[in-house]
Amino acid sequence: MIAFLKGEIMIKNLNSVILLTNNIGYHIFCGEKLLATLSVGAPAEFYIYHYLKEDASDLYGFSSLVEWEIFSLLLSVSGVGPKSALGVLSISSAGDVSQAILQGDPNLLTKVSGIGKKTAERIVLELKTKIGRLALANDDFKQGANNLNSDEIDALMSLGYSLGEARSALSDLPANLSDSGARVKAALQKMKKI
Repeated sequence: MIAFLKGEIMIKNLNSVILLTNNIGYHIFCGEKLLATLSVGAPAEFYIYHYLKEDASDLYGFSSLVEWEIFSLLLSVSGVGPKSALGVLSISSAGDVSQAILQGDPNLLTKVSGIGKKTAERIVLELKTKIGRLALANDDFKQGANNLNSDEIDALMSLGYSLGEARSALSDLPANLSDSGARVKAALQKMKKI
């Protein structure tokens, strides 16, 4: 099994790259965030998930071991395939995904094409304990741990802000702000200053 690859980006496509390593080109599927950071001719390294099935042998690349672990856990849930799992990591950071699952909040997951409410609830139910164990052992899972509430994010998104803008505005608010309405108002004031 391939677990890690380092080389030079030879070709960059919409959802994948070809990485040249020791005169061998590896076709690696990547999330949108990671693809945006890659350039043809530039050096790159990936943690690799080698997805094997009767009719497929695909490589999925990640910039960190934490993303690789979240991807692996998502695939362990019935009804979640590699495209949906990669979609989860494309809309949000590994820390935010783990926080949503730890808080029992499936709303972030339903924003991914191919993941409905029932599947999102199943992911939360099946992975809450597993991600909790990983979070205790790994500080990277604690990113976005400021108790971001999906209702607050939805409120900001309904006002035209992107998911990233909403999360960013809510993540740095004072800890003493606990009321959702006050947090949304403070986030809006913060975004006006930016």
